[in-house]
Amino acid sequence: MPRNEETDSVAIDANLVGRLIAAQFPQWAHLSIVPVEPGGWDNRTFRLGDRMSVRLPSAAVYAAQVEKENRWLPEIAPHLPLPIPTPLAKGAPGDGYPWGWSVYGWLDGKPAKAGLIGDLSRFSRSLAGFLAALQRIDATGGPPAGQHNFHRGGRLVVYDAQTRAALSTLSDRIDTAAAEDVWAAALDSEWQGKPVWVHGDIASGNLLLRDGELSAIIDFGSSAVGDPACDLAIAWTQFSGESRRAFRAALRLDDETWARGRGWALWKALITVAGHDSNQREAEDSWRVINEVVADHRQFHRK
Repeated sequence: MPRNEETDSVAIDANLVGRLIAAQFPQWAHLSIVPVEPGGWDNRTFRLGDRMSVRLPSAAVYAAQVEKENRWLPEIAPHLPLPIPTPLAKGAPGDGYPWGWSVYGWLDGKPAKAGLIGDLSRFSRSLAGFLAALQRIDATGGPPAGQHNFHRGGRLVVYDAQTRAALSTLSDRIDTAAAEDVWAAALDSEWQGKPVWVHGDIASGNLLLRDGELSAIIDFGSSAVGDPACDLAIAWTQFSGESRRAFRAALRLDDETWARGRGWALWKALITVAGHDSNQREAEDSWRVINEVVADHRQFHRK
């Protein structure tokens, strides 16, 4: 099977999925297999018939997510107000594909793009309610933040060098002092409560809509137990004004946690615009996030 040596990725297509299904789950071999678009980066997803999906890690660094999702999603799902993926089967390496993979129940819905959301404030409150419920679930024995989920739920200091390098690269295009102030505030505290469940990648592509309303949350590959601040970045990437205020009010987390949330949003936006592989739309969105984060920080840290 063709391999990309730089990313340790493999070529994944419907033909491969068909062969894996036929060999390991022949009862489903007659079902159609259609790529899901957008296809995702960490995993490739295919619709299997009308009621299932197949999800395959795209590189070795994502492979540990399979065991984690199959172990924990059935335990947390009953405590949540919205559907999440239901693991139905766990596949093994085969046919040249080197990692485990999963079959899930299909969840209907479209990614939560801004133009499809009926009422953004109501949407933000629904999401906050989901996150609050997730944080209330007993996290005993859950996977701590680490390399398996790119440290979501862990301390932001792990990205300090990367963030400062991005600030240096952008020094002639950004108010460096203002951004450094946001970053310093984010690093200046840590979660004082018990570790809680975090999703780890609360972004529009993982939030599904039906009739303009939040209907399901997918992709728990970056989940862990730890600091919930990482799940707050959407306050600046997708919300603003009233919807951001509604999101914040519904979650009722302390100011230091929101400061760390700004840090997560800032880090991702900075490395996106400082990198060379972002497209124009991604860069524009990231500059907007940087400006929103800095303005929000100033509002909550007035002398």
